[in-house]
Amino acid sequence: MQNSNQFTTGILFFLLVLLSHQAFAQPTETYPKITGYASIMHPIVIVNKDHTTTNFDRYYQVVFPFGINIWKSKKIGFSIELAPGIKSEEGTSKMNNLLIHPGVLIALGKGFGFAGRVAFETSGRYGITPVFSKVVKKNKESAFYIAIPMPLRLGNNQPASLSAGFQIGISF
Repeated sequence: MQNSNQFTTGILFFLLVLLSHQAFAQPTETYPKITGYASIMHPIVIVNKDHTTTNFDRYYQVVFPFGINIWKSKKIGFSIELAPGIKSEEGTSKMNNLLIHPGVLIALGKGFGFAGRVAFETSGRYGITPVFSKVVKKNKESAFYIAIPMPLRLGNNQPASLSAGFQIGISF
């Protein structure tokens, strides 16, 4: 009888350890993993060989990037982004550009990330956009982030330009 009680106690202890391990175990992520995001981006400054322009100087421009990320692993992924832009100038506003923005994503650790994007604009410009980002608040189903995009643009009979902006968004 005592051996039977020890055996039953041992089995119960084993099951308790097994169940408690499952209860506290972190779920493993499977890849590829698809995520999405939506954001708002304010261009801050645009510099070319002729002049420097700042947002709010003669006009106000705002861009609404949104997209889908396909993470191949925890460290690297692919992203496709669409970013319509609205410009307000001299009392009128209009959608003045649509940016098609595919690129490679690299997770740098501790919430930091890098996106290397190519850019195709309906305005006739094209180029590259390195984007550095940081997750500032992570929730169970989403994350809030800030980013600094630095577009380099060419084409459309305009001088090459380099700009910087401030972006804030939510990924889910």
